[in-house]
Amino acid sequence: MDGLAEFTCQGHGDTLLSAARTGNPDGEAVVLLHGYSDSWRSYLPLMRESPRSLDLVALSLRGHGDSGRPEGPYGTGPMARDVVAAMDRLGIARATVVGHSMGSLVAQRLAQDHPDRVNRLVLIGAFATLAGNPEVDMLWRDAVSGLTDPVDPVFVRSFQQSSLARPVPADFLAGVVEESLKLPARVWRAALDAIRREDRTALLGRIEAETTIVWGDRDGFSRRAEQERLARSIPRARLIVHQGTGHSPHWEDPARTAADIAAAIGAARQAAA
Repeated sequence: MDGLAEFTCQGHGDTLLSAARTGNPDGEAVVLLHGYSDSWRSYLPLMRESPRSLDLVALSLRGHGDSGRPEGPYGTGPMARDVVAAMDRLGIARATVVGHSMGSLVAQRLAQDHPDRVNRLVLIGAFATLAGNPEVDMLWRDAVSGLTDPVDPVFVRSFQQSSLARPVPADFLAGVVEESLKLPARVWRAALDAIRREDRTALLGRIEAETTIVWGDRDGFSRRAEQERLARSIPRARLIVHQGTGHSPHWEDPARTAADIAAAIGAARQAAA
């Protein structure tokens, strides 16, 4: 992608984060947080479709992609602190924060614990909590809890394909699988076990940021009731439904998802004017 700069950024403590930045450095800052086992590269299709007026920063969360892999912890709290530290290093005072799947939980934590750093939220394939989610419990019980190195590429490909309702380019899917295979088994286990034990639904009302929830109606991981719970519990939230789309609308329809984000930013500017 023209104008895309890849770099390493200091997270919280000694953790280094792999990252990429593109767009207008003087524009609205948009921080992109990926899903479980993904990396900043999972946002490449959306970054290509986004307005060049935005300052897009995609981060690989701890343990993921080419970021540092500390022994732990891997809950949303330390991940959110990493994001704040990266924003400090990059000179980003406030940003629109976009989170997909696991990244949606990190984005919510960021808005709860550091409201002064979040202009607005965009939650894609989002969860209020993973606690008690039957699909996540099955994934943990039947696959992830017993993972050992080397992680089986067949499992990884099946896991990533299971999130899709519409086809994505073969080379992009191959890249997603390649990124997921960078995670050692201990990170697969530690990250999922940490986030599936968290339940911060009682704190959703603490989120002050205007929130856009983007959901595909064929999402097999996060059901409509979960989206309605988020929309009901977050004071300034609205739900956008993508028909015929699965858990990753920014992969399956990156142009529309990029337009949703740009519209959320534009609507907020108009409201503030």
